[in-house]
Order: sequence, then C-alpha cells, then structure tokens
Amino acid sequence: MKRSNENKQLINTAMISMLTNVGSMAILIDSSFFDAYAGESKDGSPAAKFFNGDIISLSSATISGNENTFSYACSAIFKDRFLKMEGATAGICLKSQTMPRIVGLFVWKSLQFCYSYILNSDNRNTILPYFGGIHLDVKYDVFRVVYVSGDNSVLHSL
Repeated sequence: MKRSNENKQLINTAMISMLTNVGSMAILIDSSFFDAYAGESKDGSPAAKFFNGDIISLSSATISGNENTFSYACSAIFKDRFLKMEGATAGICLKSQTMPRIVGLFVWKSLQFCYSYILNSDNRNTILPYFGGIHLDVKYDVFRVVYVSGDNSVLHSL
C-alpha cells in the first residue's frame, strides 16, 4: 500500500515507540520503509504468510553500484531459485525507499530446511556472477516466529 511521507513518519514514530517496550530483547539498529519488487508463494497466495513456529530468514545487502542493475540481478536470482528451495514456502525481494539496500525475506517450514539451504548453497560460484563485480556487504539473520496475532495454530517447539 502506498502511503504519503507524513503517514510514513507517523507509522515510523509509532513503531519505534512500540519497539522500545521490547528493548531488553533486541537492539533496533535501523528502520526504513521498503518496496516489494519480486515475490512468490508456493501456495499461490499473493502474500508471504507466516505462522507461529515458522522460520524467517533475512538477507540484507548494501548496494555499492547501480541500484537498478542490482535489483534486476536479485530478481533474476529469485525467479531462478525459489521453486528449487526445498522447505521455503514464500519469498519476497524488497528495496529500501531511503537507502541503497536490498532485502530478501524467506519463510521456511523449519530451521533445518533454512540452514540446509544456506549451508549447501554454492553462492560464490552460482550467485555472485549475477552481480558482475558489484561489491556486496551482506548480512544474514534467521528468526523463529513465536507469535502471530490471530493465528490459531499450535506453537511447535524446536
């Protein structure tokens, strides 16, 4: 949904205010609005849905070069690999509205599927050539969803 800059500021202020209540659990180092430019779900849904117990992986890359070339490369990689990613149920490519950053978000059935994909990927030989020499500063995070409002499914333990 497109929002005006004024609405974004109000949402951002409210979000940061709410996050201070959980400050003992994590440190917020960055916040931004992102636009989705590629995505898919294996269940045919137009959204990346996640539920209690699902695993979310995020990979964030700071761009040092042509943003459009980088976004196109990420989109091509996503379209080539997503359906082959065993255990991934949804994925989305996001581009920051305020800084040169791209984020890949994937929803996984289990932590085992997520780490198996990450550890078995030959990124240096199969993914880096898509970027044609662009320097990448990539950061990865993996999270387990512990609560989704309105989700009636049972929380599974690892």
